[in-house]
Amino acid sequence: MKYAVIALSGHQYQIEENQIITLDKLGQEEKSTGSTTEVLLYVDGKDIKIGKPIVENAKVDYEIVKNYQGEKLRVFKYKAKSRYRKTQGFRPQLSDIKITKISIKSAPKITKKPVKKVAKVKKS
Repeated sequence: MKYAVIALSGHQYQIEENQIITLDKLGQEEKSTGSTTEVLLYVDGKDIKIGKPIVENAKVDYEIVKNYQGEKLRVFKYKAKSRYRKTQGFRPQLSDIKITKISIKSAPKITKKPVKKVAKVKKS
């Protein structure tokens, strides 16, 4: 199973490819694409890469499906015996994104070149 943990808009999300997640509005148009390199953990079967704090060469591509307002939340403040009551409403701005691809570039393999031995010449 291939998944990753990413950081977007101040929160961390565990994601998989073709998954749709809801998060705070990103400020991009609908149907636009984006990517992030803020990958904190990458798991592909037995291949596990943990970032310090982010994983090198890892990238997550996504597409914005929909921007919308969430349901209204009621906030009520109350203080006993002082006739203080206050009601406020709040509707969060949200975005739905679809994860299209989780990828990581493997680092190039370093091969050691053979060292030429130089004969030492004694000076007399």
